[in-house]
Amino acid sequence: MRLTDLTIKSLKPPLQEGGKHATNATKQKTYFDDHMKGFGVRVSMGGSKTFVLMYGKRRNLKTLGRYPEMTLAEARVEAKRALGEVAGREESPSRLKSISFAEVQTLFLKDTATRTKASTHAEYARLLTKHFPFDMPIADIQRRDIAEVIDDLRERPSAAHHAFIAIRTLLNWAEQHGYVEHSNLPPFKFRVTSRSRFLNETELVAVWHRAIVVGYPYGTLVQLLILTGQRRGEIAGLRRSWLSKDTITYPQGFCKNKREHVVPINPMAQNIIANIPKTSEFLFPASRAHVRGVPTGIINGWPKHKRNFDAGLEGVGPFTLHDLRRTFSSQLASLGTPIHVTEKLLNHVSGTVSGVAAVYNRYSYAVEMRAAVEAFETRLKALLAKTA
Repeated sequence: MRLTDLTIKSLKPPLQEGGKHATNATKQKTYFDDHMKGFGVRVSMGGSKTFVLMYGKRRNLKTLGRYPEMTLAEARVEAKRALGEVAGREESPSRLKSISFAEVQTLFLKDTATRTKASTHAEYARLLTKHFPFDMPIADIQRRDIAEVIDDLRERPSAAHHAFIAIRTLLNWAEQHGYVEHSNLPPFKFRVTSRSRFLNETELVAVWHRAIVVGYPYGTLVQLLILTGQRRGEIAGLRRSWLSKDTITYPQGFCKNKREHVVPINPMAQNIIANIPKTSEFLFPASRAHVRGVPTGIINGWPKHKRNFDAGLEGVGPFTLHDLRRTFSSQLASLGTPIHVTEKLLNHVSGTVSGVAAVYNRYSYAVEMRAAVEAFETRLKALLAKTA
């Protein structure tokens, strides 16, 4: 039919067509305009009317707006604009084949910025940039390329799961918008469970000795993880300007909770830091300036480093670097360190001092934190002395 304001106003819900007791009623019906291909108005069983546009070989349906909030004239203008965008995307196969992953990622993030929460958009950007720096046309990305990335994260199931969700969302979006024929995702199953692994004292000593053998950079990094209880990225990203003789001051925005974090470091950690080669502002700079065309800053190649480390380690069950943080916390508990002091050292914000208590309790616990890390150093030295 020729859609006009009068005809749109006269359209009845599907249930009322054919009389009050009509059978085989549908939930909605679309009336297409004779004078603009694909443009129409959809009437629901409840009587609401929505302008739509059907386009493409797959007869994709795009919602334009609700009538009468959107007028017929406005809907026609929007339909023409949308058809123009579709025509721009329906380019020759050679052009589509040359569209890079980076270009599609930019378009995807531009779209998600308008329709998702800011935190969701930021997480997509972080995960895609960090884990999928593909320097190739999106059409050339193979299942094995994605599988290799996910497999490298197997020791961190939660990280693997989040990375997979990000790339799956992008590739599904790319398929829907005609940039790839199919999303090309391999099947993955994840078992993300709460971990409780920590190293017993024998294992802790074995890991320490292995770290000495491996040396800088990875072995040294493992030693600092043991001595400080900080997160892997927080130690790997250390900069000399954040160090004083006996503290690390992480600037606001760097740590997971985005707060400034001051960590006392014991003499063993101070000595290790003092002996790190002064080749960069970073204590653990990347070995290459670029990886797959993406600039690097800090140490990378984590799975390879971990495999090499574990290859020479005996008497220790499978563990992750994050388990060293949990081991540090468990050791402090056995030494009688109050839980709120441990949480302050670990930079937890949702622990025993939270909510209203956190607002009013601005005490830094610097003295108690220093006593805790020095007590842990004494315990570690005693354990190492037994195996000397």
